[in-house]
Amino acid sequence: MHTTQLQSKPCSPSTHPDRLATVSSPIRFLLITLCTALAASGCRRNAFPDVPAGYHEFAYVSNGAANTVSVLDLVYLRPDRTLQVGLNPTGLAINPVRNEVYVVNTGSATVSGSITVIDSAANQVVATIPVHKLPYFIAVEPSGHRAFVANSGSNTVSVLDLDRRREIAVVGTGEQPGLARISPDSRTLVVTNRASNSVSIYSVAPYAPGASGLGILQLRTAYPGCPGPTDAIILPDSSKAFVACSAGHQVMAIALAAEPGSWPARQDPAALADHLLTLLDVGTNPVHLAIKPDGGELLVSNFGSNTISELSTWTNEVSNTFPIGDRPVHGIVGQDNSTLWVSNFGADSISVYSIDDGRLAASVRTGSAPDALAFSADQHLLLAADAHSGDIAVIRTQGTLGPTLFTTLPAGPSPNAIVIKASQPSK
Repeated sequence: MHTTQLQSKPCSPSTHPDRLATVSSPIRFLLITLCTALAASGCRRNAFPDVPAGYHEFAYVSNGAANTVSVLDLVYLRPDRTLQVGLNPTGLAINPVRNEVYVVNTGSATVSGSITVIDSAANQVVATIPVHKLPYFIAVEPSGHRAFVANSGSNTVSVLDLDRRREIAVVGTGEQPGLARISPDSRTLVVTNRASNSVSIYSVAPYAPGASGLGILQLRTAYPGCPGPTDAIILPDSSKAFVACSAGHQVMAIALAAEPGSWPARQDPAALADHLLTLLDVGTNPVHLAIKPDGGELLVSNFGSNTISELSTWTNEVSNTFPIGDRPVHGIVGQDNSTLWVSNFGADSISVYSIDDGRLAASVRTGSAPDALAFSADQHLLLAADAHSGDIAVIRTQGTLGPTLFTTLPAGPSPNAIVIKASQPSK
């Protein structure tokens, strides 16, 4: 099974008041019409890599203003179905080991949130798990057994048992937690607390089948001094966390406690504790962090200064800040480690930045107010959720003409997150 995931920010600028919708061009209209005709005829994607018989790949899009999730078939490039979920769906996540997709239903100030479970083999809603007020984000453990939900309206984090599909623990955190990120080694949970301008770090107990929720999360450290933290990234080796201080102009770098008996702990006993490394100056309002697959660099989208910043995760230094486009809001790095794709919320476009050359390589038009991004499994397609026009721009990433808008697929009002799940045919 191959999976690709992208999570939305808990406080996306998708409703920024100074954005105006744009009118689609005749060329874009022609592309939409052509794709609709092809989809109706059941034709496969033309001039894309072949896939084996029985291969399935779907994109799931949360439509915040419609209480739905759009399911898009990426083999035939057509809508598959629309699923009714809870109130105001925002964040999405996939289970890395089984056919499930999780939808965070934020609810409202008076209606508590919930998690909808979608069976991605049948594309049907199979369960709803109640949580607490105003959740925005869900993180799934690499094992696929547990998940963690930040409840912004109740200042808590929920621990979910995904096998039994229920909440098994709730712990307190800072004010208005927006995001909870689990480390690749499943030992650490990093929570960003927007209203208290802080970051909370928890130790995570090892998974035990059927265990109670007692003691799963233990607060280890809390760091103040990060104005309006939103996005966070943990390195592939689980050694460091980086947090975007979105109400300011910095990224916080934190060394995470090493496992007892590990090589870092043997070399330096101080590595057994978390410690603040530095605050790095980037652009204004850093809202999103994208990591290279090799873990060597972070790329920061600076919404307020229309720039991106390159940050070395090895030296904890900013190497470059580069003008990119109007209101950059989301970034994603290709598997070649050399290309960054950035959605420009204020410019209705995607910028393609060459990391190796430190230059803008291309720009591709999208629908109105592109936000969340996700690659198809083979990365020949990039999907962008157009927050104002309510559709998904499908960009062809390779070809003789370079990156191009291939088609646009319908979603629902206020699409704000995308995840992609692919499954190989059974042998």
